[in-house]
Formats: sequence, C-alpha cells, structure tokens
Amino acid sequence: MTRLALHSRLIAGTEESYALEHARVWPELIGVMNAAGITDWSIWRSGRDLFHLVECDDYEAAVAQLANDPVDQRWQQHMSQFVEGFAENGGPLQHVWTMSLQTG
Repeated sequence: MTRLALHSRLIAGTEESYALEHARVWPELIGVMNAAGITDWSIWRSGRDLFHLVECDDYEAAVAQLANDPVDQRWQQHMSQFVEGFAENGGPLQHVWTMSLQTG
C-alpha cells in the first residue's frame, strides 16, 4: 500500500461550494476509485490550498485507469468549476518526514 500527498488550489470564492460538493461525494465515484485500487482519499484545506492524502495500491495505474472512466471524467468536469488544478505537474508532493518511521 502506498500513501502519497498531492496539492491543488481552489478558484477564489469557491471555498464553501467546494466543501458542500464534498459533503457527500457520488457513491459511483467512490466505487470506481476503489476499483482502481484507491482505498482512501482525504482532503484538507488551508485558504485556497488543498492537500490530499491518497492511499492506493499503485497511484500511476489508478490515475491511468480513472482517466478512461466516464464517472471520473464527469466528476473532474464538474469539479473544474472549483479547482484551478494541481500544483506544478500534478504529481505527488515530496515526502520529507514521518514520525512513526523514525526510530530511536
């Protein structure tokens, strides 16, 4: 299992609407994410910045599978009214430190 972090940014003024959209994400989207090997996805917000923690079997394979999925395509189109996009190249953030991994 892999855990990775992503960073995206909201369009100014859409913060509350974005939160409302995530009050109940489409169940069919959760189904296709699970089928792609994503077991959990959490999002935190600071101002307009969003930080995502994704747990999955293989992130690259999951992204490739979701890119061709009509449910995910509809969700991404719908969410594009709120999100400017992912930071830089959209890849994972560089891991720096995890307390539980430090010994001694």
